[in-house]
Amino acid sequence: MKQYATIFRNGKKEKETRAICEDPKEAGREKDLVNLYPQVRYQAVEGFGGAFTDAAGYVFSLMPETQQEQFLDDCFSPEGLNYTFGRTSVDSCDFSCGMYAADDVPGDTELAHFDLTRPMRYVLPLYLRARKKAGKPIQMMFTPWSPPAWMKTNDSRKGGGQLKKEYYSLWAEYICRYLQEAEKAGMAARFLSSQNEPKAAQTWDSCLFTGAEEREFIRNHLFPALRQHGLSHISLLIWDHNKERAYERACETICDEEMDRMVDGVAVHWYSGDHFETLQMIRDRFPGKRIVFSEACVEYSIYHGDNQLRNARMYAHELIGSLNHGLNVFLDWNLLLDERGGPNHVGNFCDAPIMYHTQTGELTRNLSYDYIAHCSRFIQPGARRIGISRFSGSVEATAAMNPDGSVCVVAMNPGDREISFFLRMNGRVWPVLLAGDSISSFVFSPEEAG
Repeated sequence: MKQYATIFRNGKKEKETRAICEDPKEAGREKDLVNLYPQVRYQAVEGFGGAFTDAAGYVFSLMPETQQEQFLDDCFSPEGLNYTFGRTSVDSCDFSCGMYAADDVPGDTELAHFDLTRPMRYVLPLYLRARKKAGKPIQMMFTPWSPPAWMKTNDSRKGGGQLKKEYYSLWAEYICRYLQEAEKAGMAARFLSSQNEPKAAQTWDSCLFTGAEEREFIRNHLFPALRQHGLSHISLLIWDHNKERAYERACETICDEEMDRMVDGVAVHWYSGDHFETLQMIRDRFPGKRIVFSEACVEYSIYHGDNQLRNARMYAHELIGSLNHGLNVFLDWNLLLDERGGPNHVGNFCDAPIMYHTQTGELTRNLSYDYIAHCSRFIQPGARRIGISRFSGSVEATAAMNPDGSVCVVAMNPGDREISFFLRMNGRVWPVLLAGDSISSFVFSPEEAG
């Protein structure tokens, strides 16, 4: 078994890799154990990824070729984050260089002016480079932040507002057209959520949908349009907002056999706190549905960006807690931002795991990058979460069995004092040490795990 550790000491990150041998003398011990049960299996962990926002694509376009290649290696190679999923907005979002839509011509019910030139200006080149680096399609989630202003009750992309009833069918056609054109350009559409944060009226691109409205839009307009246009391979996700109301929204929307057939899963964000139990309730109530964590970022309006350890812990805490309560796919927010935490057309700047300093030309991997990597690099796509029990809450941990039969354990020590304990599996025990302010991945070979 090997231990891969990232330790934060004196404001700097250090990495350690060491092989840990079995200690048969400890095989009968009872205290200080983290038990692993590879025979107890839960949900599939399909993969990890980040968002191909207009902002990320724009910053990528500013970088020289050598740094572009380094960034692509950092995100999409097996030695980097090993991302296999992505997310992008249908038209503009806050992390765009400005507001735009594929068809901004009021009253164009034939979509005669529909054009993806501006929406895909920066996103598509980044996606195609990522696909080439990964050697396979990056599976994309598409999400609208707002319909065109002329389809809304407030005549604006911003400030919430609602989709006018008379445009429900047209908006569904618009979304399908967007997906078709994106796929023709080379993007692989895997998921579609009907609306980003449908409860939030934001100062940026936003639109309000009640549960009843979302259900009506999907049942009578969006799902039939996807089938009509040959897009049935795209899975529909509901809610796409914070976890604290996700269970109620799922129960309200997936309310009968017809809706159960149409909706593939629930997408959630982290901005209202942990609420990991909500994910468990969704998993228990809707065992056949996917749970997709679709957005996380550290907002500068709430947190100072220079506290790298806190930011990294937030990511690991979310990943471990969500995986332990049924998560299938994890999507971070912006893949890349500039030194300000943008661009963002309303100044809603935030942190990102990788940032490019446009003045100095430096490409920086923040500590959050390393903490995410302990899950995304070692838990392979298609892994199955396995049973785990801990002697103490001082260790946050999750475990999964990979398709090759290896077992990965991700354990974080959120305190500043080192913790020693024993990993126990199949009657064997391994002594391990977690340094203070650290995270580790422990990888058992198929022979050790069998």
